[in-house]
Amino acid sequence: METPAHDALPTPAQQALDALAADAEDQRALDTLAHSDVLVPVPDDAIDGEGADATTVALPVLEQPGGDPVVPVFTTEGEMAELLPFVSRYRLIPLGALASQWPDEDLSLAIDGSSSHALTLTSQGVRTLLAR
Repeated sequence: METPAHDALPTPAQQALDALAADAEDQRALDTLAHSDVLVPVPDDAIDGEGADATTVALPVLEQPGGDPVVPVFTTEGEMAELLPFVSRYRLIPLGALASQWPDEDLSLAIDGSSSHALTLTSQGVRTLLAR
């Protein structure tokens, strides 16, 4: 069996995002997503060693056009490069673990924000749907 080209086949997380686009209540897709690792961008200007504690992660926050703060995460390096080509570092974190420690503030989560299977969840949605 040959190894597929980089990002050629959708990852299980991307397949789950596609399923959720069709049915937002798809529990199997939500479970798959919650157990998937996501790439959390680390700004290049972050201090070396910052966020090195494995139990915490500094969340990159972007302002959306409407002014709402959003944390972008990605399923693959290709998806991250598409939206944030200037970011070269990231941490790989299980989405469910990230969701279980989601801040109480009004902070949305955008998964693969520039793709056709993008999903954005409110802070409440992150905690209720993905914290496993």
